Amino acid sequence: MFFGFFLPGDYLLFMAGLLCSAGKVDVTISTLVLSLIGAGILGNFTGYWFGYRTGPVLFNKNDSLFFKKRYVTLASEFYNKYGGMALILGRFFPIVRTFAPIFAGVVKVDIKRFTLYNFIGSVTWVCVFTLSGFFLGKRFPQLKDYLQYIVLGLILVTTIPLVIAYIKKRYSEVKEKN
Repeated sequence: MFFGFFLPGDYLLFMAGLLCSAGKVDVTISTLVLSLIGAGILGNFTGYWFGYRTGPVLFNKNDSLFFKKRYVTLASEFYNKYGGMALILGRFFPIVRTFAPIFAGVVKVDIKRFTLYNFIGSVTWVCVFTLSGFFLGKRFPQLKDYLQYIVLGLILVTTIPLVIAYIKKRYSEVKEKN
């Protein structure tokens, strides 16, 4: 479930659309988009269910490196303040995309509201990125000749900030010890 941290979903959707336009995948764009929307919806329901089931445990858990009770309180306040926009717009931010449905389950957002916003968010997110890749590939068919470089570039764009953050963290830890 936490693969969302490591997989750049936006880029994968964009590349899926680009590959579809180049004829590199044997599926129509409508089948691709509908399948991805379904996967996005099911993924968020899985996160919601996980949060719903583990929520009571989290409320009784002591603070740790990865969990602080105040996170649950902040998530609850966030959902009360922003409502469905947290789930819709959260799709466009990688870490938020991973944890928004989990925290929605933890704070027990009404399932009907969650379903509506989950649907709207998934449709919007998938269509924006997949169709952008598809239509860009149709407009510039020569892009298919550079797919390996595009993939490498997207991986670097995603990985370099993580490496820099890790190095900064390690540097500050070493600096604090001295």
